[in-house]
Amino acid sequence: MQAAAGVGASQIYHYFGDKQGLVLAVIDHQTDTQLARQRPLLDNRDSVEALREWCDRAGSRQDERGCEGGCEIGSLASELADSDRSARTRLVSAFDRWEGPIRSGLARMQARGELSERADTDALATALLAAVQGGMLLSQVRRSSTAYRQAVSAVIDHIESYLVR
Repeated sequence: MQAAAGVGASQIYHYFGDKQGLVLAVIDHQTDTQLARQRPLLDNRDSVEALREWCDRAGSRQDERGCEGGCEIGSLASELADSDRSARTRLVSAFDRWEGPIRSGLARMQARGELSERADTDALATALLAAVQGGMLLSQVRRSSTAYRQAVSAVIDHIESYLVR
């Protein structure tokens, strides 16, 4: 790690305390970067159209990258969740920060009477984030955004089925 960064061990210990501190800082940086990139869409996902636009932009970003790399937060999770308890805890927080605006947007739709009271906004938000993550992984492996687009579209279609007409 330090060779790739071109720094000495003393600099790592000075700024991060230890390797664990560096790993946690990377998680925080990737989370902040991903969430910042998705604003203002992140804060305005309170319509089916906004959800589709957000997911479509992520699919287009995957296409631009040749579907390489997947999701930075998801990649960290797959590497660290089983081997590093502190990192897993930090990753739970990262996904919660990402899922929160989805949940809030769905709750606003429900409060406005656009989304049925039968809709479980917590479950729908989790399902959409799971579709994003699973779809990104399949896109990375298959080098095609088709699976991503199908997964998120299916969940958004399900959300749409709760719209009050």
